Amino acid sequence: MPCEKNTSIRCNCTYFCPRHGKCCECVAYHNRAGEFPACFYSAKAEKTYDRSLEALIRDRKS
Repeated sequence: MPCEKNTSIRCNCTYFCPRHGKCCECVAYHNRAGEFPACFYSAKAEKTYDRSLEALIRDRKS
């Protein structure tokens, strides 16, 4: 199944990459790297580009 750009949601990722808006590619990419995609984080935490589990926990606690 091809991964198509999702235009029905707003991607909050501020980093430009070829996967921007292609949720299935983004999730797979970050999963392979042991990370979480930007959409899991608040806008403030997303801007740090720290996609670790630790950063996600800190963000959810604040």
